[in-house]
Amino acid sequence: MGRLTSALRAAALSTAFTAASAQAQTDCGAGLKAQQVAELLFGRNIGDRVGVSQTQWARFLDREITPRFPDGLTVMDAKGQWRDAARGTIVHEPSKRVEIILPGRTDDQERLDAIAQAYKRRFHQHSVAVVVRTACVSFETD
Repeated sequence: MGRLTSALRAAALSTAFTAASAQAQTDCGAGLKAQQVAELLFGRNIGDRVGVSQTQWARFLDREITPRFPDGLTVMDAKGQWRDAARGTIVHEPSKRVEIILPGRTDDQERLDAIAQAYKRRFHQHSVAVVVRTACVSFETD
């Protein structure tokens, strides 16, 4: 009984998610297209100090992110914070926020995951936040 209930709940959630996705697509106004947008959040501290310099960040962007998403992206400076459970304190750190309108390829998520793994490995980070959401998008050109 428990497995069947879980399966039915999963099916209901899947159906609800699919319906919500379809609704989001129809809610876009004229000239707008529903697309997935990824937001990646990179902390720059290593330990208790800034360990990822602007030069190191620029090199990472050029070598790891841009080749995977060459059509364009936006990079912003940010101020992040997170709870250090071991010390019971809130840690503040300079961060980078990258926003990418995904091209809709089947390997988009795989490429995002590869970026996060490369950053964690290169700069000894515990995590990189990756948020993917649907947005109504338009590129206005001349």
